[in-house]
Amino acid sequence: MDHTTAAIANSLICSLRDGAGRLRELSEKLSDEQFWIKPYPYGNSFGHLTLHLIGNLNYYVGTQIAGTGYEREREREFNESSPPAKEEALRRLDDAVGLVAMAIEAQTAESWLESYEAVGKAEFIKDRFGIVLRCVTHLHHHVGQMIYLEKEFARQR
Repeated sequence: MDHTTAAIANSLICSLRDGAGRLRELSEKLSDEQFWIKPYPYGNSFGHLTLHLIGNLNYYVGTQIAGTGYEREREREFNESSPPAKEEALRRLDDAVGLVAMAIEAQTAESWLESYEAVGKAEFIKDRFGIVLRCVTHLHHHVGQMIYLEKEFARQR
């Protein structure tokens, strides 16, 4: 792996792990019940956002790049009526992050530029680098929402 490709991979993996770490740190302040409660009449619960991120990473990188065969049920990520325990959801997120990190490490300068197609991808995403960058920034976007959810529960304490 050349130095530029290694630097790109390292930066993406560090950012991915940072976002997942921040999510986990925020979740520690929530009870199992709070993890699944929507504190506002709009939006999502912390737990459902976690399920959404798991689905996003497992589909866009796991299925489409790593070839895992994961089948996504996107709507269920937001309305799972029998959600797993908080720790199980966080374990699944850790697994998804680990899978994505391995997929990133496996990329070469050439494979980053391979054409990328997937159901639901943004039109401007044309290659593997584009989707991985999008997935990492998507995770950070939702961590931003989770910060506000955690703050709302802290305010209620």
